[in-house]
Amino acid sequence: MRFLQATVVSRHCAALKGLAYPRNYATIAEPAAPAVKTQAIPGPRSLELKGKLSAIQNVVPVQLFADYEKSIGNYLVDVDGNVLLDVYTQISSIPLGYNHPRLLNVFQNEKNLKTLINRPALGVFPGKEWPEQLNSILTKIAPKGLSNLTTMMCGSCSNENAYKNIFIWYRRNQRGENVDFTDAEMQSCMINQPPGAPKLSILSFNGAFHGRTLGALSTTHSKYIHKIDVPSFDWPIASFPQYQYPLAENERHNKEQDQRCLAEVEELIEKYNKKGIPVAGIIVEPIQSEGGDNEASPEFFQGLQKIGKQRGVALLIDEVQTGGGCTGKIWCHEHFNLDGPPDVVTFSKKMQLGGYFHKEEFKPQQGYRVFNTWMGDPSKLLLLQEVINVIQEENLLKNVNIAGKVLKDGLLDLEKEYSHILNSTRGRGTFLAVNCQNGKARDDIVNRLRMKGIQTGGCGEISIRFRPALTFQEKHANIVLDVFRSVLREL
Repeated sequence: MRFLQATVVSRHCAALKGLAYPRNYATIAEPAAPAVKTQAIPGPRSLELKGKLSAIQNVVPVQLFADYEKSIGNYLVDVDGNVLLDVYTQISSIPLGYNHPRLLNVFQNEKNLKTLINRPALGVFPGKEWPEQLNSILTKIAPKGLSNLTTMMCGSCSNENAYKNIFIWYRRNQRGENVDFTDAEMQSCMINQPPGAPKLSILSFNGAFHGRTLGALSTTHSKYIHKIDVPSFDWPIASFPQYQYPLAENERHNKEQDQRCLAEVEELIEKYNKKGIPVAGIIVEPIQSEGGDNEASPEFFQGLQKIGKQRGVALLIDEVQTGGGCTGKIWCHEHFNLDGPPDVVTFSKKMQLGGYFHKEEFKPQQGYRVFNTWMGDPSKLLLLQEVINVIQEENLLKNVNIAGKVLKDGLLDLEKEYSHILNSTRGRGTFLAVNCQNGKARDDIVNRLRMKGIQTGGCGEISIRFRPALTFQEKHANIVLDVFRSVLREL
């Protein structure tokens, strides 16, 4: 391991000479390379803490306990002193790495500190800065054409409430713009019956993940453990394209997948309309993340948008995991050359707070229809503003594309070298994945990578996914690739 680290560091120093990486970021005192001290992860201290936590909650998913005071940049340090190059980043949630100095400074300002501690019920008592702050966010990062914004706490509640906006929009279109609620509607909704509680649906896709709250869970289809024992709505589920790789060698098959799945979407909309559960909206991820990093072409998404417009069905693009710059653009759907914006775009994770951008017509006319106590968090918006400033000042989207190309090209090389183990490298920017020959091999590789200092994660049944911070550079990509190669040699 020591020899590997020395080789890697030497190569990176030489490689960096010709690269113009962010000047400010280069001053962050990261470790030179990962280092693992314990014979296993979780180590003794993590296991001790896991035992304490198990007394009050289920700890099966806990992989380790982190020391967030010592973690820095792209490196996660655990309580046993293991230093891991983190290309998973809290399930794609850390935009600038750990303890970025610009973010640490946000709450050194007394005014910002008061925003943090005086957390308001935004729907009724927003602070005086709130309109200006939201307008600043809209100007800098809003998907083109979406002028309205609703803030929330997390990805699940963003999708959950976006469904409500879609249902409200759909019913208003049915009633007519200025038609009031009837007495029958107001009374029947209180006992969960039509016409006030209408039978409407959201169409989703096999392999999708949109959250674990009750409505969002009805559109999640990635793993049974998320859903078993929990009642779900009778909502339509369409097939998502299953591509063969390399893409350039499988154009005919992949185009047929697009056409087949789009035809199925139309058939399901027709079927559920006849069934008396009309489809009000379609929800789709630009890349199905939890379900296995399944991609679809720009033409597929263009087809979905066309179907929605023709049939009066809203298109919601779930950018909870793909939003925030990790695909080389702030929004992954910007790669698709759509005919105008989606109707709704949800976000969270790297964006610090949850919420959704939407068209004007999706804004409810009455108050309290989409409402909760906090409706987001102004302190998280302050962090997001600083994240956006750093992205722009340090040209981090360019950085993502540079580092992403190195990582993707390296994975493709490993795939050729170890074709009996790896296949189907795919993704955009640093938002990447590669398949293993089976789930057992995938889990083994992920564990071996961790024991050599690389923290990554699985998705779907057989995929390893890469979700580094926007500050992930070519030198980090080369460390990952060298360690990955050493693991494959062992196998």
